[in-house]
Parts: sequence; C-alpha cells; structure tokens
Amino acid sequence: MADHPLAPVVDEDGAPFWEYAARGELRVPACLSCGRLRFPPRPCCPHCQSFDGEWRRMSGRGRIWSYVVPHPPLLPAYAEQAPYNAVIVELAEDPLIRLVGNLVAAPDAPLNSMDPSRIRIGAPVRAAFAEIAPGVTGPRWLLERP
Repeated sequence: MADHPLAPVVDEDGAPFWEYAARGELRVPACLSCGRLRFPPRPCCPHCQSFDGEWRRMSGRGRIWSYVVPHPPLLPAYAEQAPYNAVIVELAEDPLIRLVGNLVAAPDAPLNSMDPSRIRIGAPVRAAFAEIAPGVTGPRWLLERP
C-alpha cells in the first residue's frame, strides 16, 4: 500500500474513517459536547475544545465546492488516466466539512471516466465506495443527476 501514490497515511485519529469506508459508510467525527462535526479527524473539538466525540454516519450527499483538472497530471503515475479530476465536496450535513476525492462515472470506473466539461461548482453528488489504493476502500463521488 505504501508504494501506491494515493495510499492514505492512516493515523490513530483518522483510522476509523478508513474502517467505516471499508464497510461502505461515510462517517465523520462529531463532538458530544457541542454537537458540531469536525474534519479532518482530531482528538479535540476545534469549537469547544472537548475531547468527547463519536463517529456519525453521514448521508453521503454533498455538492462540489471546487475542482481541478490538472494539465499535465499532478501525479506522473496517473499520466495514462489524464485528464482526471480532483474535487472538493462539501457535505450536506455541514458545508464546512469538505472531503477531497474524484468525480467518476461509476464507483469502480477509472479516474478519467467523467468528462471534465460536465463538472460544475455546486453540482449535487453522492458518495460511492471503491478500492482507491491496494487494500484501501474510500469514497469517490458520483453526480446525483448524471
């Protein structure tokens, strides 16, 4: 896994994110004191400084907040898949929670499966789960109205 360009670096705070993703669930940490979501995962709530938290299941729905189609590819290992995209998705539950990923035509489709001309800021998307690196399942994004 470590040799793969997009393999995540899993730390103690973020490990549950990947464990839930392997089960097809999008979860983010929430503070038990103030109720606010926090991402990226960290032990202390940035809003009230509480250490009490839980992982809450999200709907998997959101909107594209921003995106890029790199030319040339940012990662040489992905040159054959260019043009591909990288999107930032704001979650429906809290637009301040943003996840980075790829917009694809189907969960297991290649990174270049979405025509870049179809990507729009504000487009509604939903999470789908697929292997994003050897042995690692993570969220990818599908247009709600393809």
